[in-house]
Order: sequence, then C-alpha cells, then structure tokens
Amino acid sequence: MTQPLARDAIENAFLAACHAELSALKPGNVHIHAAGHGMDIEHFKRAAAAAAPFIADPALTVGKRILRATEASFGVTGLNTNLGIVLLCAPLAKAAAETDPTMGLRRRLAVILGTLTKDDADDAFAAIVLANPAGLGKVEHGDVRQSGPRLTLIEAMYMAKDRDRIANAYVTAYEDIFDFALPALSDARTRAENDDLATTTLHMTLLAAFPDSHIGRKFGMEAAQMVQHEASTLKPYWSPVATDNHLAKLAEFDSSLKARGLNPGTTADFVVATVFTALLSRRKVP
Repeated sequence: MTQPLARDAIENAFLAACHAELSALKPGNVHIHAAGHGMDIEHFKRAAAAAAPFIADPALTVGKRILRATEASFGVTGLNTNLGIVLLCAPLAKAAAETDPTMGLRRRLAVILGTLTKDDADDAFAAIVLANPAGLGKVEHGDVRQSGPRLTLIEAMYMAKDRDRIANAYVTAYEDIFDFALPALSDARTRAENDDLATTTLHMTLLAAFPDSHIGRKFGMEAAQMVQHEASTLKPYWSPVATDNHLAKLAEFDSSLKARGLNPGTTADFVVATVFTALLSRRKVP
C-alpha cells in the first residue's frame, strides 16, 4: 500500500526523472551524448526546474499544474521542451499527494482522471496552444483552438486517443506505463550495468513497441511506423539490455534520426513519466 507523498518529495521525484532521461542515450532525442533539433540538455534542465514547483503544488488542479508548468518552462526557454512530460506527470503528481493506504497510486490516478473538468480542459488547451507542438494541426471536434461546446479534459483526450499516445494514456489510466513500461524498466534495472543503460533500454523498448505520436503528427503515421521498425531491427543492441558495447551502434541510430529531423518526443515523455511513476511508487530508481 502507498502513503501520500509530501510536496518536496514529489518535486524532487519529478526533477530526478527528468534528469535521468537526459543522462541516457536515447536515439532521436536530446541527451548528454548529443544535442539535436535545435536544443541541448540545458534547455531541458531549465524547463524541468521551472516546471517542478507547479507540478508538485497541492493547491493547483491538474489543469492549472499543466498550464503553470508550461508557462514557466516556456518562459525560461522560449521553446516547447516538456509539454508532453507535463501532461503526463501532472495527474501522477496529484495522485501521489492524495493517495492513501486504502487506494494505491494507480487507483487514485484513475479516479482523478475520471473527474477532470471543463476547466482542466481549458487550462490544458491553453498550455498546448502556448507550447504549439510541432504538427499540432486542426481537427473537426475537440480542437484546442476551437470555440464551441466545452469539453472535460478526459472527453477531449478520448477524442484524440487513436492518434496520440498521451491522450490514450489518459483514457486508459496510464495502462501503457503501469502494464508495459514499468515492468520493462524494472527488468532493465536488474540486468543493466548502470541506471543510464537501463533508461536507454526502456527508451528503445517503447520506441519499438509504439509508433511515436510526435513523429506521427509531424511526418505522418508511415514515418512513425518506419522508426518503430528501425528500433525493432536494432533489438540485438538493446535487448535484453543495452550495454556500453552497444552504445556506438545506438549512437549511429541517434545521428540518423536527427539527420532526418525525426524526434521521438512522445517516447521521451513516456520515459520521464515511467521513471517518475516508479519514484512515486517507491520503486528502485535514480
């Protein structure tokens, strides 16, 4: 059973998860081994530090956490560095602060997601418009810029679930994280020589399992599936676990993705959220 966590513990867990993701070689993303897509790790470190107090603020709703954290991150970088991370981590942070021995983190998260309001949606939409993620585009119903009938945040996510992994996480109470990514992280950590290699393994496991939503929005589903296939063909270099001897091959894949402008940003978001969930669940993480 899980006890509620204090604000400083949640804030520190968020920062630790963000830093763990940056410390590992994650092909296609920004990390300590290589910058990319016009960004470097300092952008992400500044964004994480700016967002953390709002992610963990117990006085804020989920929507307000998303909006305030995005405003703070954008304010220090002028870039969309962590919108997906914020979207995934805000409900987790609220659940961690309100969990009690009769209701564990996952169950409490499901309750919170199911009771998200229209105000939560308005705030999240405002954050998305501010961050303006690549390939956002427009849709007929539930568009973040569209006037008309107001939706609750979970209703809006339900409309987007088939084209966006983060939206799908909201409507499934983070099934991909709890049932797939967390076990993958746990297994990697028992096998890996260090935490960074375990995180690399988690990244590649997710990239090979799911088409990346960020690539799909920007370049189309065919491109996202192509990257998924390429990650799968490299499985000998990361499964059952990545090693130091494998990093050169994975670095080649990293360079190739960046040369083609392919940034699996949603996969990176799930890496952070998975490590964050593990920390909040008091599993063994950095």
